[in-house]
Amino acid sequence: MDYLFTEEQLMIRDLARQIAEEKIRPVSAEYDESGEFPWPVVKVMAESDLFGIYIPEEYGGTGGGVTELAIATEELSKACGGIALAFAATALGTYPIILFGNEGQKKKYLPDIARGKKLAAFAITEAEAGSDVSNMRTTAKKDGDYYILNGTKQWITNGGEAEIYTVIAMTDKTRGARGASAFIVEKGMPGFDFGKKENKMGIRASATRELVFTDCKVPKANLLSKEGMGFIVAMKTFDNSRPGVAAQAVGIAQGALDSTLKYAHERKQFGQSITSFQGIQFMLADMATQIEAARALILSAARMIDSGAKDIAMVSAMSKMFASDVAMKVTTDCVQIYGGYGYMKEYPAEKYMRDAKITQIYEGTNQIQRGVIASSMIKSLVKK
Repeated sequence: MDYLFTEEQLMIRDLARQIAEEKIRPVSAEYDESGEFPWPVVKVMAESDLFGIYIPEEYGGTGGGVTELAIATEELSKACGGIALAFAATALGTYPIILFGNEGQKKKYLPDIARGKKLAAFAITEAEAGSDVSNMRTTAKKDGDYYILNGTKQWITNGGEAEIYTVIAMTDKTRGARGASAFIVEKGMPGFDFGKKENKMGIRASATRELVFTDCKVPKANLLSKEGMGFIVAMKTFDNSRPGVAAQAVGIAQGALDSTLKYAHERKQFGQSITSFQGIQFMLADMATQIEAARALILSAARMIDSGAKDIAMVSAMSKMFASDVAMKVTTDCVQIYGGYGYMKEYPAEKYMRDAKITQIYEGTNQIQRGVIASSMIKSLVKK
């Protein structure tokens, strides 16, 4: 379908596609097997100015928005959802600064991120506080010109590799979620360390680590917005970033379908290509339609966000939920079409399936997304 991309958006798409095909696809299986972080590919992304596409021009970016982020993320994810996360997760860690940072914070941190000189990450999840943010145990106590952070964050994408972290911590535990605050924490600050690197089922080229804070001194100038705004910072960030996760999911699904269509056309059974069988044709048609529907929803949500619309939570949640469910179904069906070969690591189908699963889980499980959607619908009804 023609989504009427601007000339600049087409350039971003083509650039990301070229990086995916020339730099990512040839090494995707290698990084999936080793679990190493793909710094050589990150360097290529940085040299191509890809990291700045969603950052305002005055801070070193090219002035795009969520639409440009979604376009690039999808193209990169077609080749490898894990490697693409070095880019996409940096956007997640950056959006709190874009949305809530003061002028000093933006000038200090955004130019380095835009150049790809430093990666970013977002840290809210804990062992006992995944969907339940009010149960967060990481604390931040004010002490003169600093906040002292103590606690552990779990499953942080880009953890240990990023230089800049947006961290949500409790400044007043008596207020529940309203007692959370957001901080910019830099790698190397005293008391900030990293736990083990997780051994994951999918997105294995992406680093996932614990963040450990032990009397970590963070300057009070690194407080985002003001005390008690942490939950709002997190939710508004997710509203802007969820189409990016959705784009990752669609990229994974499209990459899987492209591979499967080629395989099915070449695969012979009963003396003919299996694409001549109606059962396979129907599966391929359903997959293509589901992917296109998800892509249309993502771009609609992204454009709505970029237009400055205020009520974006529902459409953002819809895009993430629908696209990730599609990715899981499509990649599962791709493995089915590959048959026994689909279960083997020599073929790409099983990796796409493993990578797809996480998109239903992180940045809010799809059960949480359904709750957000339903809540928005009910609130809209009450207003009427």
